[in-house]
Amino acid sequence: MSPARKTAITLGMMWTSPNTMLGILIGCIAFLFGADVQWRSKELALVFRHLPWGPGGALTLGNVILYTGNELDSPCHTYAHRAGMGFEPEISLADHERAHVYQYLALGPLFLPMYLLCGGVSVRNRFERAADRYAQTGQGWWPWGK
Repeated sequence: MSPARKTAITLGMMWTSPNTMLGILIGCIAFLFGADVQWRSKELALVFRHLPWGPGGALTLGNVILYTGNELDSPCHTYAHRAGMGFEPEISLADHERAHVYQYLALGPLFLPMYLLCGGVSVRNRFERAADRYAQTGQGWWPWGK
């Protein structure tokens, strides 16, 4: 990794640290109820797996991914596919959540308000569409792209 990329990631982690701390707090509570934790360098995130509550799936808070399942590398459907907007092949949940980590690194404490203003958990949300695009192609995680 280049020194410039390392510096950008470090600054992004500092910028989004309030979100990360919230994720760690929730993850530690989940840990008390049976969740486990691992560092995933590819995602630049602590991943708390086997969360004992929630509707299923994953939630990213800064550099923390909270996940109800076993393996973050599991396949999942895109938001457009689930909304019945046509067939799309499955994507990797890990790739989708990694895009959200990148979004947090760029937007820091602005991420959550902007995410909610863009529609929350919805196919209409540009953050979710960008994360799906990144999971499909490996590029395009920024929500104001294509």
